[in-house]
Amino acid sequence: MTQATDPITLALTGALPFAVIAAVLVAFPAAWFLLSRYRRSVLRGMAEAAGAPSARASAPPPASPPGHALRFEELATASDAGRASSFASPWRAAGLHALAVAAYAAVMTTAELVAMGETEFFPVRVAIVFWVYAWPAVLAVNLIAAADRATGLRVVIAYVAVFLLLVGVAISLSPGFSLRQGLVLWLVINGAPTLLLYALLARRIRAVGPMVLGFALLGMLGAVAIQTLLGTSDAGMRAAIEVGGAFGVGGVGVFWLTPLLGFLLFGVGAWFALKRLGRSYAEKRLSDEMLTLDALMLPFAVVQPMMLAFAHWGWYASGLVAFVVYRFLAAVVRRRLPGPARPRTLLLLRVFALGERSARLFDALRRHWLRGGSIAMIAGPDLVNSAVEPDEFLGFLSGGLGRRFVSGDADLERRIAAMDRRPDPDGRFRVAEFFCRDDTWQATMQRLVRESDAVLMDLRSFASSNQGCVYELSRLLDTIDLRRVVFVVDRTTDRGFLERELLRLWSNVAADSPNRSAPAPAVRLFGVSGPTAAETRALVAHLAAA
Repeated sequence: MTQATDPITLALTGALPFAVIAAVLVAFPAAWFLLSRYRRSVLRGMAEAAGAPSARASAPPPASPPGHALRFEELATASDAGRASSFASPWRAAGLHALAVAAYAAVMTTAELVAMGETEFFPVRVAIVFWVYAWPAVLAVNLIAAADRATGLRVVIAYVAVFLLLVGVAISLSPGFSLRQGLVLWLVINGAPTLLLYALLARRIRAVGPMVLGFALLGMLGAVAIQTLLGTSDAGMRAAIEVGGAFGVGGVGVFWLTPLLGFLLFGVGAWFALKRLGRSYAEKRLSDEMLTLDALMLPFAVVQPMMLAFAHWGWYASGLVAFVVYRFLAAVVRRRLPGPARPRTLLLLRVFALGERSARLFDALRRHWLRGGSIAMIAGPDLVNSAVEPDEFLGFLSGGLGRRFVSGDADLERRIAAMDRRPDPDGRFRVAEFFCRDDTWQATMQRLVRESDAVLMDLRSFASSNQGCVYELSRLLDTIDLRRVVFVVDRTTDRGFLERELLRLWSNVAADSPNRSAPAPAVRLFGVSGPTAAETRALVAHLAAA
């Protein structure tokens, strides 16, 4: 039997790619469907009443008008790095993580050169192969640190420029080498896993994509494994047909039921693996970003060594070795990331109708803020898909989502006391999301204001129809120093209505409001257009200085 017809080689270069592609085709619609159901369940819970409204939800009686007029201050949108010095830069974390990916690339480069029988050392060729295998570092850097598309595009352009430079040097040294050969090399090694990741890490399913893909991949591997095991021998096929005949299933039925049985058997194991992953997350042995980065690297570790298996199936193990090296170094570099001197809690309030715009600001903000402290917020339809955490999602799949909703005063105090204020193993903090019923969100909002070091209220698209936001504005004026609050606005904000409402609320501000004694009370407004990366840095700087 030749190497080309070796059953193991055929499985690694045929059955395995099929399982990976099929898993992605199953995982993407499954994740989208499950998140849609999750979102509907959250919205349904928000519309219901807990039956135990809190007394704290009522506003205090009006007091005499304050002695000072309320001003409106426009904050600078230029970044002030010095004011945000207590926060670790996400770019440092991205750079250190890129080193771990570089170690992965070095292992894969060595494996390819040896597997292909390279006996001479050509530095430029080695550099090109290494740079091709280092492509996942670009995706990881953008995932960790790029706050907007323009920044991410610049990172990609820098990578492409280095690649073209290396190819140009190779062409000048070896006329037989061409740009087309370089591009084909890149596409063969990176094309398929990059497309898989585009589906896996799409914004709408990114929060649960890795988990759903893991389940689908194990299930598909089970389907392929049992079909390959039975289909490679006449004895196996006869045994399957005999078993099927005993249950009244013909040959065609056995053909279809065999992979389904493998999927179900491996799927049970996958479910228990996901439950264990959820426990690991709840026990802070991993973070959401660690999970996402591992999910980013796995498709490359699974797909890239397939070509090496044609030389010998044993070379497929190089992907596993490279992934283990990456995981080890990633854990090492995480320990080198500095933690904040004093972690801070940010309360995020917003207009729920913002939808995708709210998700973009949230994604950009947490890249920076979660390295200096946690974010607290009330769950809403705009960020349901973006903010869902592994244990929350698995709780929903197990039918336990209702237990996450605040049911009254005592339950609220218990959840406040249990807020996670410790960093994860990668040094990042978490988002504390409070699921509230229709009659508990006001009390929850008031309680979170008192627990927070700073407040960000996103008032884009704010108008007279947003009466819930009007209530939140009144409570902010009554209970927190306005110097600790930043209001985000843009051209969709009804500025006239906003200023009139704030002035009206200010005229009846509570007697014990900390803003009454301020010599020049001011509402701090921060205008955004994107937000761009520069606007995000400036916004974090203003909040950090609050």
